[in-house]
Amino acid sequence: MSGRRARRGGAVGASAAGARGDRGSVTAELALALPAVVLVLCAVLATGEVAIAQVRCTDAARAAARSAARGEPAHVVRAAAETLAPAGARVEVGPGGLGVQVSVEVAVDLGGRLGGRLPVRGHATAALEHAGAGQVGAGHMGAGSP
Repeated sequence: MSGRRARRGGAVGASAAGARGDRGSVTAELALALPAVVLVLCAVLATGEVAIAQVRCTDAARAAARSAARGEPAHVVRAAAETLAPAGARVEVGPGGLGVQVSVEVAVDLGGRLGGRLPVRGHATAALEHAGAGQVGAGHMGAGSP
């Protein structure tokens, strides 16, 4: 029986010695994996920021196109777009087939996360609602706001 105990004791002792040798490996693995986790998190945040800017540009273009289609003055059309668009967006309004076309564009700054700027655009076209709106729509054409 003492032989059996020796084997058990030996097995336990070997496992304890192995555990002591692996103590710092979790810390080392975390130190190696953490930059990758942070990079993935930054990419997810930047993707979300770009997606939100895309939705805001599209919403701003739709609102401005509806205003222009109703025959609103140019300053009202631009105000409708600029209210919903991200800060610094460029708004262009012009004729589009039988209606009016609005384009809203902004460069999303990815900043310290990934660096650089990514252009995001939203477009909308709306049919003119009444005959006199064709003349008003022509007055909305322009290069856009700065």
